[in-house]
Amino acid sequence: MSDSANTLAVRNPRTGANDYVLAVTMPDEIKHAGDVLRRAAPKWESDGVAARCEAIAKWRDALIARRSEIIAALVLDTGRARESVLEFDASMAAMARWATRAPGLMAEGATRDSVVPPMTLTPASVPMGLVAIISPWNFPLLLAVIDTIPALAAGCTVMVKPSEITPRFIAPFRAALAEVPELAAALSIVAGGPETGAAMIDVADAVCFTGSVATGRLIARHCAERLIPAYLELGGKDAAIVLHDADVDHAARAIAWGGLANAGQSCLSIERVFVDRRIYEPFTAALVAAVGALRLNFPDANDGEIGPLIAARQAETIEAQLSDALAHGARALTGGAIEHHGGGLWCPPTILVDVNPTMKIMTEETFGPILPVMAFESDEAALALANGTEFGLSGAVFGTREHAEAVARQMQCGAVSVNDAALTAVVHDGEKQAFKLSGLGPTRMGDASIKRFRKSRVLIENPLLVANPWWFPTARP
Repeated sequence: MSDSANTLAVRNPRTGANDYVLAVTMPDEIKHAGDVLRRAAPKWESDGVAARCEAIAKWRDALIARRSEIIAALVLDTGRARESVLEFDASMAAMARWATRAPGLMAEGATRDSVVPPMTLTPASVPMGLVAIISPWNFPLLLAVIDTIPALAAGCTVMVKPSEITPRFIAPFRAALAEVPELAAALSIVAGGPETGAAMIDVADAVCFTGSVATGRLIARHCAERLIPAYLELGGKDAAIVLHDADVDHAARAIAWGGLANAGQSCLSIERVFVDRRIYEPFTAALVAAVGALRLNFPDANDGEIGPLIAARQAETIEAQLSDALAHGARALTGGAIEHHGGGLWCPPTILVDVNPTMKIMTEETFGPILPVMAFESDEAALALANGTEFGLSGAVFGTREHAEAVARQMQCGAVSVNDAALTAVVHDGEKQAFKLSGLGPTRMGDASIKRFRKSRVLIENPLLVANPWWFPTARP
């Protein structure tokens, strides 16, 4: 909801009230900020990676000094408390990791002989330039820094726009940045909706976007018109496969967390559960027990495990998928309907059975606390079901180690948790890419992710000053 062209009203997910006003960074301000960042780029690069990482560490210290203020802002924007604390701590850990590891990772390789003697090759990469980062609302802080920090460490200047749905942390975020002038010269934190994001793409040399497939397509087209890279982390429909030799109670608890943490509002949430028919009944009973113990964190955000639906429009998607499933024969063993509490929208954790692969709840991203459970007859059938999707973000397999790993290697996705679920939420040092419609571009995880923000350059040298056979012949007298 807009108050004017210059502001956006922000909804509180616990009350449903628009109780915060966001000042929008206008397109002309975006262009000016881009010009400022470009002027700052040569010094930021020439300062060297050690100085850049020192500045990142100082910003981290300034953010930690505002820990309670930032967490309070995250709680207001998302309606959940426990995950907000975890999100802040994970963000600070990521910053510390990059500040420590980037100098070693940025070291250029040594000169080597070419396959065409006597030539030599010396790598000499350069920063990508100005990177625009457009981050989503489900983990506002973590997903704002996950690309920002390696880009800065790589020597790029950065313009980052957190989601307009969850923007309250921007004020302390900016205040902490202002305490590190050398970093503030290389980083601009802007605010606004889609128009602001489009203006950012127009001034950028590369774009990182985390969000929906539909918006990712629009951004990819915009970047293609400008012939700049688009690094996209998009939707998921992650599957968990529970093999006949799995530890049933362990799998049920892990899947309950993997599907329902943050009220299922994560691209890497488990959204489909396939269980060997031989253990289907005991597993379903264990899952119902695990999920039945979870409570809405209403009226107290600090009491209970399942928060509200952060974005009001997401409730419409969830409601439509539930209605379709129930109309086509699915049964809800827990939950099953959107609830209204205190003005907010809530979905009690829901287990659906008697589902089939054609239901919307099994084919479209849900982004809510719903676990559809379906039996399979063989490992081959389980893989066909798990891989039968246009998404390929991540997945999970449960069973004895050898069996589970063999099945995991056949899943068509970028990361597979073995005997656990949604591990990429907490383990960020494993390199992986998004498959199918779940994303585009090189890995954002692990040490290799810093390479995304460097352009490869090579110095090809003729060290012996020899004449080469491909030159023109020596002129005749």
